[in-house]
Amino acid sequence: MKIGIIGAGDIGGTLTRRLTALGHDVRVSNSRSPETLAELSTETGATAVWAKDAAADADLVILSIPQKNVPDLADGIVDARKDGAPVIETNNYYPQQRDGAIDAIENGTAESVWVSEQIGAPVYKVFNGIWWKHLLNSAKPAGSADRIALPVAGEDGPQKNVVFELVDELGFDPVDGGSLAQSWRQQPGTPVYGKDFGRDDAEKALAEATEERTAEWRAAS
Repeated sequence: MKIGIIGAGDIGGTLTRRLTALGHDVRVSNSRSPETLAELSTETGATAVWAKDAAADADLVILSIPQKNVPDLADGIVDARKDGAPVIETNNYYPQQRDGAIDAIENGTAESVWVSEQIGAPVYKVFNGIWWKHLLNSAKPAGSADRIALPVAGEDGPQKNVVFELVDELGFDPVDGGSLAQSWRQQPGTPVYGKDFGRDDAEKALAEATEERTAEWRAAS
């Protein structure tokens, strides 16, 4: 696939490495110029581009940037992707640790719903709860007893199937996290977040989640 990645931090950079190794045609960008990604480009074979160009003609787009920076993205940042191409977003809202208060999220909007509203496109939430080193090094073949499961939240249909297939190709078990409106089930502070659960435990943790945001993951009063 032709994959555009917006964001080259721990998760975006790791996905660049993993996806190029699997043979995908990756274009990667950050908030600066393509020249600042020369080392990553040389290492992986990915093409470094400006963020506004990452989604052009892509079969799939990945958005992996700090939550507070989402409103700064160019209008229509993912609009040049192919018709029907899914958009993955890996973000987390860290109000005390990094992002400051985002009123809509503080008032109950699911983090990924907010991202979708900001960029004007539906998204799939995945890769937000796995440590980047495990994403890089802990892939397992399908059927392995200790294979890590990753929840995927978003609209059912062909696009979700593409995301499931990508997660599986990367060496993890995709688990249905429900609709995008239910993506709060895998936000920071929920039972599944940051855990390397297998499929059964991940599904159980998703079912046990509540919408109440714990004090650690709310803006300081």
